[in-house]
Amino acid sequence: MSQTHLLDNQTDAASDRRSRWPLYGAAAGLLGFVATMPLDGRDNVPTENVKLTHDLFVDLNPAVYRASMILGYIAVALLLVTAANWRRRVENRLPGSTAAHLVPLGLVASAAGLTYGFGWKGALGNYMPGGMEDSYFDDQGLAVYFMLNDFGSFIGWLGVVVAAGAVAWMGLRERTVSRWIGVISVLPVIQTAAMVAGLGVPGVQGLLAGIWLFVAGLGLAFGRSTITR
Repeated sequence: MSQTHLLDNQTDAASDRRSRWPLYGAAAGLLGFVATMPLDGRDNVPTENVKLTHDLFVDLNPAVYRASMILGYIAVALLLVTAANWRRRVENRLPGSTAAHLVPLGLVASAAGLTYGFGWKGALGNYMPGGMEDSYFDDQGLAVYFMLNDFGSFIGWLGVVVAAGAVAWMGLRERTVSRWIGVISVLPVIQTAAMVAGLGVPGVQGLLAGIWLFVAGLGLAFGRSTITR
């Protein structure tokens, strides 16, 4: 095998390794979705006319809130890793694309917001009956944390929805991302805009943002988008 051919193979292998960095984003989306939705922690709470009494907090499971915090914090770290990789590997290839520069800003914004959201969940799990520090706050103090968690881990996903909008532009307008990724990237934007404007609910972005990030991350890692070739 010639030295030139060997170098070409090494270059191709390095390119293959570099193209897998979107998997960090896919992992962030999956873990963040699990921490937000399945580990919401309010399965036994009535959907309306909630009474913030001591019995409510006794019925909550502190282990669920603690697990949500742990997975959520890992998701936050992975969002930052994804943003750093995007800036390093994509922005310098598309210096004239505003959308390409917007994506990591959205991811970092969500990382900041979700840090608080998942932190509040961990705090409630720590202070509620059965938690490690369950004697620190009375029911009124727990009620504050409970209300913060009503949409706490949902609101922070807005930055990811903004990033989805930027990826949609890159896929449908600039063609630097596979078109199918551009199409699915429109969905969380439309869903969030319609539900926020129509219903006035502040946390609906958490419904699809994590799923979108998971699917888009896999698509970028294993697909044929220009930015990951």
